[in-house]
Formats: sequence, structure tokens, C-alpha cells
Amino acid sequence: MKQIVNLLFEARILKDINRSGYAFLGNGRESIAEHSFMTAFICFVMAGMDDTVDAERLVAMALVHDLAEARTGDLNYVEKRYSKPDEAKAVSHLTRQIPFGVNIKKLIDEFNASETREAELANDADQISFVLELKKLSDTGAKGPEKWLPVVIDRIKTDIGRQMAKDIMETSWDEWWQMDYSE
Repeated sequence: MKQIVNLLFEARILKDINRSGYAFLGNGRESIAEHSFMTAFICFVMAGMDDTVDAERLVAMALVHDLAEARTGDLNYVEKRYSKPDEAKAVSHLTRQIPFGVNIKKLIDEFNASETREAELANDADQISFVLELKKLSDTGAKGPEKWLPVVIDRIKTDIGRQMAKDIMETSWDEWWQMDYSE
């Protein structure tokens, strides 16, 4: 049980590690755990839209896709030009003492290879999570998201992901809570 408790503490640290790209945007903030939750929730929604996928595997993949960042940190594209995180080593070390560690490693490897339908959707959900954040920042007057939104949207590969991104861009971030507003 000690190794599992240590894994839980390791996953918990993701709440304290901020995603680094927001510093370059000049606006916004998000922890790796917040991002992973949103990515997993988007995968849950996607699984409801595509009954051919293994929903449990899809959501689990999203949940663990950035787990190695507890050890490597979150490097943005500029930082990755100068530093190369050894994600494989981090995943190996964090899973080696866990009875089901091989399952975590398989999910992360599948996500990174992006060859299965579940991995394609999980990768799109990873980008859509960022699209949601950028759209909210844009809608609230931040400068910078308009440069990044086309770049991030262009990374999306599946029809479900592209349709989701299109509708996100056509919807105000606060529309959902204003729909039935009355005083």
C-alpha cells in the first residue's frame, strides 16, 4: 500500500505545478491537475458521442496522460528547445513499484503514439482543453489568445474534435449560465 500512497501523493502534486505556457501568453493560469481533469471530462463527453470507443480506456488515458510531469515539470515549446524531459524514465520510475503500473505505462504510451481511436480522441481532448481556456481568456479581453487559437485548433485531427472546436469558437464562454437568466 505504501507505493500506492506515494503514487497518490505524486499525482496530487500536479495540483501545485502550473502549466508553463501561460507565462508566454501573459495571461491565465492552470495547474496540470486542472488541465488533466478537463481533458478527462472532454474524453468522457467524447465517449458519449462515439459508441465505438472504449470509454473507460479513453477517460483513463486522459487522466494519466501528463502524470510524468510530476517528475519532469511542464515544459512549453520554447523550453523544449533547450531541455529534453525523459518522460519514459519518469513513467518507468513512477510505475515500477505499483502492481498495476504496467497499465498506467500502456495508457501513456498509447496516448503518445496516438495510433488508436481512443488515443486520437484523447490527444484532441488535450488540445480542446487548451482551446476552452484560450477562448475564455479571449472572451474576457485578454490579448494573446487570438494568436494561439488557430495554432491549437490546427492540431485537432478527429471529426468530433474539429466540430467541438468549431462550436467552442462560436459560443461565448459564459453563454451556458446566461441561457435561463431571470430576476
